[in-house]
Amino acid sequence: MKKALLHICCGVCASWPVEKLRSEGYEVSGFFYNPNIQPEEEYRKRLAVAQKVSQLLNFGLIEGEYDPDAWFLKVKGLEAEAEGASRCTVCFQMRLEETARMAGELNIPFFASTLTVSPHKNAAVINELGEKAGGQGFLRYDFKKQDGFKKTHDFARQNGLYCQNYCGCRFSIR
Repeated sequence: MKKALLHICCGVCASWPVEKLRSEGYEVSGFFYNPNIQPEEEYRKRLAVAQKVSQLLNFGLIEGEYDPDAWFLKVKGLEAEAEGASRCTVCFQMRLEETARMAGELNIPFFASTLTVSPHKNAAVINELGEKAGGQGFLRYDFKKQDGFKKTHDFARQNGLYCQNYCGCRFSIR
């Protein structure tokens, strides 16, 4: 069986991508790496949901380092950017590069990201960044297709899971 590391931006977004990857023959491990999420209380809520989803769907979950200061350094000067603009691209790149690095460290040949399940995220940009970060090891998906976003929220409702109402960084709250 092929192994894949799935970057998880929030627990709710993981359910459909895990099922999709499994249906294509991948053994999935999750990687929760999101130094962009603020405040820390929000980060903890999303991590708890990711942990719950990993239990419900029976896959391993690794928590990456939570270092918002490193994230702030990356996006310095982009604070006023609109949602979906340069700041988001830098944020996606940071998380995808770390996922590629972690996949290599764990000797997992493939990786993907739940970021593309959101209708508010540009899957083409995310997939391009993923390929730059991990080359042939990156699995191109647009998880919002086949009603992916709806499926993740149906799963959340059925299991009483917390759903956030903003992307994650303090700039996206506004």
